Amino acid sequence: MSGQEIPETRHSGARLDGVSEPVPEPVLSAGDPPVCEPLAHGQDIAAHFHDFGQLRYAASGALVTTTEAGTWVAPANRITWVPAFHVHRSRSHGETDVRLLRVPAEPAGRLPAEPSVFAASALLREAYLALAGDHDPDGSPRARLLLEVVIEELARARREPLRLPEPGDARLKAVTDLLHADPASPATLAALGRRTGSSERTLSRLFGSELSMSFHQWRTLLRVQRALLELGEGTSVTDTAIRLGWANPGSFIEAFTHLVGQTPGRYRAAARLPQLVVSGKAG
Repeated sequence: MSGQEIPETRHSGARLDGVSEPVPEPVLSAGDPPVCEPLAHGQDIAAHFHDFGQLRYAASGALVTTTEAGTWVAPANRITWVPAFHVHRSRSHGETDVRLLRVPAEPAGRLPAEPSVFAASALLREAYLALAGDHDPDGSPRARLLLEVVIEELARARREPLRLPEPGDARLKAVTDLLHADPASPATLAALGRRTGSSERTLSRLFGSELSMSFHQWRTLLRVQRALLELGEGTSVTDTAIRLGWANPGSFIEAFTHLVGQTPGRYRAAARLPQLVVSGKAG
């Protein structure tokens, strides 16, 4: 599996998604090496796109990917799919070991037309890692077989519903930037409006018309996305709830379970296992 240089990266610890930071015009990237150098915590991959579909997997750490459609979080139990010509940028959370796969046009046509994140089964993960580390030429019998396993497993995998929509309106973006910087903030929409120069009524209308959800729903989704990162690093359920602004662990567990489909305790155990297996620490 051959590739070329990964797009230029830059380091910043201020944001996980980089939405508010000025970025250069997206560039066409001819290809990335299947196995990249580990990314430091908070390291950015600048906005770019490919003329082919790409799968992205963090064997350790987590990768936060942002497109025009929104932001996705992918710890070590999730695989991100970015179709051809979709501009995307990324930021690492924790030291992140990224494995990339270029998907030819025919199998890419069997995957969603929009960026997506999938839950990774043990079979999917092992086939993916074997293919990313394969030194055989593209199109070799072994590579074709492994790719078919990956595509078939993705077709059966559960798609992650936690896409965080990002605004285009500058007034709304000023508010969501504040929340990205401090998800645990208890500030009301009215208070955030006073800080950014917009009325609560205007902001409430914009949340509904532009993001198709309420202020409360958006902030809850943001907090749950951040919880995926905290739990993936091994932070306890109680500490995660406190760090991200929930009044008590019970309300956090309820919100997380409703959006993710499993309790934070179960998610934490499942998210840690792939990283332990890759590092050889699993018993």
